[in-house]
Amino acid sequence: MAKIFRDEDYRPRPNRRGSRPRTKNRPDHKDAVSGLVTAVDRGRYRVILADDDGNFPSSPPIRKKGKRSRGATSVTAVRASHLRKQAIVPGDVVRLVGDISGAEGTLARLVEITERQTLLRRSADDTDPTERVLVANVDVMGIVTATVDPDPSFGLIDRALVAAFDAGITPLLIVTKTDLRPATELKERFSASGIDIVESSIDPDAEPTDTTIAANDAARDETEPHAEVAERLRGRISVLVGHSGVGKSTLTNVLVPAAERATGHVNDVTGRGRHTSSSAVCLPLERGGWLIDTPGVRSFGLAHVDRETLLSAFPELVEATADCPRGCTHLADSPGCRLDEWVADGKAGPGGVSRLESLRRLLPSTG
Repeated sequence: MAKIFRDEDYRPRPNRRGSRPRTKNRPDHKDAVSGLVTAVDRGRYRVILADDDGNFPSSPPIRKKGKRSRGATSVTAVRASHLRKQAIVPGDVVRLVGDISGAEGTLARLVEITERQTLLRRSADDTDPTERVLVANVDVMGIVTATVDPDPSFGLIDRALVAAFDAGITPLLIVTKTDLRPATELKERFSASGIDIVESSIDPDAEPTDTTIAANDAARDETEPHAEVAERLRGRISVLVGHSGVGKSTLTNVLVPAAERATGHVNDVTGRGRHTSSSAVCLPLERGGWLIDTPGVRSFGLAHVDRETLLSAFPELVEATADCPRGCTHLADSPGCRLDEWVADGKAGPGGVSRLESLRRLLPSTG
């Protein structure tokens, strides 16, 4: 008589890899150390470890001609699997376990991204809802523009200002090539906006020389063209943004001579700069603090920004909107909009007309 098998008779084969059940409880990593992400390269993260006081020393070891200078401990890390879907960017403060000696060939493991104080984002364009995280924990955004060659891109400047206000970052307009053309137009346009403007006569198209590399000593001289910029960035984490060719990398080389960021010239045909920085990198400032140099951008999508945040980036126009009808779109064809009258009366300053035009170009892009 054939034996009848029941469910309880089933006996699974032993698992050759062991029978330990899976668990969702991850290690608490009590011994993890803090670090500041300074660069990201194909799944590898360069991180400066915090000192005993929890600060990040602004004198990391920098490789130069095969040598490594003394300084804070810099390690290479990979991220843990549970962070694989999260963006990790320069400026992030993270926690690390594993080999944190910084010895060549070693890898630490990045297990946590601490709470970010600020987060600079952009979308590819105004219709793309996908956000691109650029940098984290930045205090100051230096929006770099040249007075000429290439001419100022007011559209990009205004978009960067909106992104800064959205992220809670203090904007600073840095104007280069003022020795070739004064910054009169830029100052006039933003005179009523409250945006701080600093000038630098450093030539972004100049080839780096021994004099440029040695400019760290000259940075202490308040008569130097970049002295005010250096003072504004002292002790803070700052990021430089702007079109290629306006002088971000050249300015970085002057503020951080050991950085040796590649520089390039403006294309004679297109009037645009050539991309010379291919990735964002966080560099130590001589006077304290960190500077993040980003690749040149062609656009700054604002699909992630709401209407109120957009308006806040135009402080010289905001007051007028209080008298607009309920539900006013603030566009040119919006009935009863008070912005045109406000600007016509000169209440938005000499740059009011162009700033209002810029606002109305950006309003349809808000989310």
